[in-house]
Amino acid sequence: MAEYLLVLTTVPSEETASQIARNLVEERLAACVTFSSPSQSFYWWEGKINQDQEFMLFIKTREDLYSELEKKLKELHPYSVPEILAFRITRGSESYLNWLEKETKKL
Repeated sequence: MAEYLLVLTTVPSEETASQIARNLVEERLAACVTFSSPSQSFYWWEGKINQDQEFMLFIKTREDLYSELEKKLKELHPYSVPEILAFRITRGSESYLNWLEKETKKL
């Protein structure tokens, strides 16, 4: 069985979240992308603390697709330095992971 990842990124709007989610799923770089309701982010940027409303995307994919997925995210993302974090999925429902495998593209 392949290795799987949960990749997180934040975006400034629901429209951007929808566009990125649809593109990643259409290109089969992700089996599923879920995004959250808006939340508040506090962060350092260019020497000052900022506060913005953002949407978190939860991207479910295979580890062997990560490089291509990261490249595509950077192309689509409006931020100059997007948050892109990947976490290895160490356990999960076998039926869900089988579905994830089936719905992502083959290399």
